[in-house]
Amino acid sequence: MATATKDFYKILGIPESAGQDEIKKAYRKLAKESHPDANAGDPAAAERFKEIGEAYSVLSNAEKRKQYDQMRKYGSFGFGQRGRGPAPGPGGAPGGRYSTGGGETFSFEDLSGFGGIGDIFSTIFDRGRRAQGAPRPGREKGKDVEYVVEIDFETAVKGGRISISVPITEECTTCGGSGAAPGAALRRCTECGGSGSISFGQGGFAVKRPCPACFGRGTIPEAPCPSCSGSGIVRQSRKIQVNVPQGVESGSRVRLTGQGERGGGGGTPGDLIITFKVKPHRFFRREGMDIHVTVPINIAQATLGSKIRVRTVDGRRVVLRIPPGTQSGTKFRIRGQGVRKGERAGDQYVEVRVEVPESLSDEEREAIKGFAESVGLKY
Repeated sequence: MATATKDFYKILGIPESAGQDEIKKAYRKLAKESHPDANAGDPAAAERFKEIGEAYSVLSNAEKRKQYDQMRKYGSFGFGQRGRGPAPGPGGAPGGRYSTGGGETFSFEDLSGFGGIGDIFSTIFDRGRRAQGAPRPGREKGKDVEYVVEIDFETAVKGGRISISVPITEECTTCGGSGAAPGAALRRCTECGGSGSISFGQGGFAVKRPCPACFGRGTIPEAPCPSCSGSGIVRQSRKIQVNVPQGVESGSRVRLTGQGERGGGGGTPGDLIITFKVKPHRFFRREGMDIHVTVPINIAQATLGSKIRVRTVDGRRVVLRIPPGTQSGTKFRIRGQGVRKGERAGDQYVEVRVEVPESLSDEEREAIKGFAESVGLKY
């Protein structure tokens, strides 16, 4: 398959280290030069124009470019047009490793970090719905979307309702998913014959995947859609209202049915899986169902005893009695003022920290000296 061996960097005339601005600049220049309308007498212009659009659609997407580079590393997307077939396994039996013709071998397990060779082609080239009139796959459930949401400490403890904006892959509204620019005609894909899929491989091994030339739609637009670069899909944000359950912690998850990616072929959409990340609080700390706070008191309060007001996580202020002779670091428990989950409730622990004055007046210094001498304290 010619498409499986195309070098997208050479097609755009850019180095492998090219940035997104350089890729976009090269694409615009070449697309303008090779557009069929500007080359009426050149029958090869349409093919060049298609190749330029194909190269740009992959290299302009960071994730797909990374996967393309990984496959390109092994030559002809890992299949190796000079490949010599599988290397022998133990005892001379056929193994799972293949030669690239350059002296090194690889196996499809080498690409396991990408979910398998089939998943790689699916990720790069399977780009959404096919155009009208093209063969359509069976109904498929849309992909689940996982999203991490930061919430305030109080919201996590008490629960509440928040609004979030989630990036979701949606069908391009400009072209309706066809990948064609407004007013551009669609023609049958010559690479797959309009079937929308081709087979990659050699010998007795083959993987059937969506056609990379038409992205599985079976048709090629005369001009790619400017909004989605011919892919038929775009990334955009969707605003969603989320109910935060009472007492959630960092790592807690909720599933919103039907709020994920749209399903293929009219299938049901996937789910949105929210993972909560609780922001730290400047006063409250949480340990399981209990709330911990640290409150400063002065020497007089610690020595003579006192009553202080302590804020709780639900916004109330509770009076706490400090006995005479309280030492710094002493903890007091306020029952039932921790995190609540249903009928259960934790406690709030208050640790007092005795603060010593940093500076004293002459009168205050003499008073402290007199107290120390009266009780026999050395200083």
